[in-house]
Amino acid sequence: MTEADRDGERGRADGGPETVPLVVVDGDERVELSVERGRNLRRALLDADLSPYAAATRRLNCGGRGICATCGVRVREGPVADHWHDRLAERFGYPRLSCQIAVDRPTTVALVDKRVWGGRRPSDGE
Repeated sequence: MTEADRDGERGRADGGPETVPLVVVDGDERVELSVERGRNLRRALLDADLSPYAAATRRLNCGGRGICATCGVRVREGPVADHWHDRLAERFGYPRLSCQIAVDRPTTVALVDKRVWGGRRPSDGE
């Protein structure tokens, strides 16, 4: 284990939480964030004013409980799929639920076009 790995387990030397890079691709825009390791992806997106939702589902969603499937994102690089929905997403090509992803390593996600829910412009080349 390297010194950096040990620092990551303890937090930063200044006592603050360890952060990891999060890159969010939204159409032609690319936003680079630094989020606390282990932070919920959905929450990190919303706090940065980057919504994983379509216009209609910003208010009509399950609040991050993993049951409405409206907060999907394409994970280009990042945490391994370990939620039951992730296995289905991988099998059938669906986006992963941002509410069920902990950002525990450098992560890159693309916000997806929510054609079924309407109101969003294409953002990941789909």
